[in-house]
Amino acid sequence: MKDLFVKLMAQWKFLILPALAKLGVWGVLLISIVDAASLPVPMDLILAGYVWANKGQFLIYTVIAAAGSAIGGLLPFGLGRAGGELFLLKRVNRQNFEKMRNRFERQEFLAVMVPSMLPPPTPWKAFVFAAGVFEMRVVPFMLAVFVGRIVRWLVLSLLVIKLGPTAVDVVEAVVKAHLVLFLGGLVLVFVGIGVWVVLKRRKSGENGY
Repeated sequence: MKDLFVKLMAQWKFLILPALAKLGVWGVLLISIVDAASLPVPMDLILAGYVWANKGQFLIYTVIAAAGSAIGGLLPFGLGRAGGELFLLKRVNRQNFEKMRNRFERQEFLAVMVPSMLPPPTPWKAFVFAAGVFEMRVVPFMLAVFVGRIVRWLVLSLLVIKLGPTAVDVVEAVVKAHLVLFLGGLVLVFVGIGVWVVLKRRKSGENGY
């Protein structure tokens, strides 16, 4: 099984990926779909190559790649919706599962959008899978992925135009160096949003009386 996987990855890297790269904008779309759906692809590096080769089309590449990622993300999202609840319930009890669901639902858009903004090693598919498990609606899910990817790849494209293809390494190094601090700040943001929602609902309830 391991040998088969290695052969498949070799064919993807040396045959399929170069063929898709020759398709221009449509190649960006197909590669980003595959990247989001299943196979790991160095999407940042590929997009950087496209932008560096044709700087005037950077916005088109960014939008197309973001759209492809939103489409491809439907696969892990669908897997989460189809059987993810049973998967999680084998690892946490029902009470903790419901707490996780409530927390996710209070800020589901940000819970998908923010990870979509970040390059590796962010476990993006885990957040997408969770969105499916907790039954996030499809349109808001795709919009959250699209917006997050637009931000990520627009920043990357501008850095590539300024610094060259090495901008990919710069971005990944910064993220790795500050990932713990960033995730800590992200938790604080989510907590703040949750508190704001609770206070707003209480205030609405008091006004109702």
